[in-house]
Amino acid sequence: MRARNDGNFITPSSVIALFNESSTITNKYTMVSVFSYADSSDVAAAVARHVVKIQNEVLKTADFFHIAVSGGSMGKVLRSGLIDNEEAHSQIKWDQWKVYFSDERIVPLDHPDSNYGALNEFVLKPLAEKGVRGPTVYTINESLVHETDTKTDSQIAEEYASFIPKQFDLILLGCGPDGHTCSLFPGHPLLKEETLNVAAIADSPKPPPRRITLTFPVLKAAREIAFIAEGAGKAAIFKEIFGAEKTGLPCELVNGLGVPVSWFTNDAALEGVPVTASKY
Repeated sequence: MRARNDGNFITPSSVIALFNESSTITNKYTMVSVFSYADSSDVAAAVARHVVKIQNEVLKTADFFHIAVSGGSMGKVLRSGLIDNEEAHSQIKWDQWKVYFSDERIVPLDHPDSNYGALNEFVLKPLAEKGVRGPTVYTINESLVHETDTKTDSQIAEEYASFIPKQFDLILLGCGPDGHTCSLFPGHPLLKEETLNVAAIADSPKPPPRRITLTFPVLKAAREIAFIAEGAGKAAIFKEIFGAEKTGLPCELVNGLGVPVSWFTNDAALEGVPVTASKY
């Protein structure tokens, strides 16, 4: 089964057109909110409140909550906010969650670079230790992963595309120091991908080079998107993403999709950044 293309999608040319419109609002785009805290645990708690809110809204009319997550430090934030935080943990309906990955490295699932491996370590195992039935998690087909042969990479992407929903309820993203998100990198041809919902990439500038990633049509179709990005090291790229100049950075392009986008960060990351932040 191929990826469905009948959602409310937008072409990358339309995404870029959004950046040619003048904007004088504080946060550049009307559907972007920024939430900042001094402490990382408070950031995680705010993320948890956001996730619970959307989960509850979705499950009023649907049987399942479809969420995509990324790698990096995401697993640690999810553990802190959704598992170690008992107030939030008690409200999560894990058995109604369907979890996907915004991008994944084409490596075995037990490889240190695997995004599934990070989720397993920080979320799935702790849930099992608590005796909690975890979510349904959609992984890449490990049997198609070959160390040196890239011929099946597009097949891995195509198969993964057949799993994803027409619309994600929530996509949780990170922000790289170069402004990349998912495995969509600045200046890469995949920023203009209009046909594939999940694409293979063999030349990621950040190792490992072989990955699959959701594309902009899927991000545009999402109900909500949230970024989690912390640390003083993010300040430089945040100044570009939230500055007056339009850079075309992937994270900035996401801000302009017309989808509700929430940024969860800490005060150090916003030092000198021209953006208005609040508490969730």
